[in-house]
Amino acid sequence: MPGDYVPSDDEVYMSEQQLDYFRRLLLEWKKSILSASAGTLSALQDGPLREPDLNDRASSETDWGIELRTRDRQRKLIAKIDSAMRRIDEGEYGFCEVTGEPIGLGRLIARPIATMTVEAQEAHERREKISRDM
Repeated sequence: MPGDYVPSDDEVYMSEQQLDYFRRLLLEWKKSILSASAGTLSALQDGPLREPDLNDRASSETDWGIELRTRDRQRKLIAKIDSAMRRIDEGEYGFCEVTGEPIGLGRLIARPIATMTVEAQEAHERREKISRDM
């Protein structure tokens, strides 16, 4: 597959070439997340914060808290990436888990881990909001 390939609506939906594109996209995304996580882990292992000034120490601890929350979100994202890879292998990738309709190339390029069409996702979020508000 050419390095500048981007799926288009002119092709058969979820053709082998499109699936390869999304597989590569997901693998690169996962690799990027793991690389960033390794950097965070390395920095944490360098030792505890020893800022002499209390304000500097508080600021550093806040920064680390944000960094760790970000890594936790990315850990959950890796699970979604792995799930998308599994759907590619099982031939289910690109189709809404609710309606079975094609999710659409534009949505998948923007959010390769999407499992629902925009309409199904909006309906899902409305139902969540209603149940949360009750």
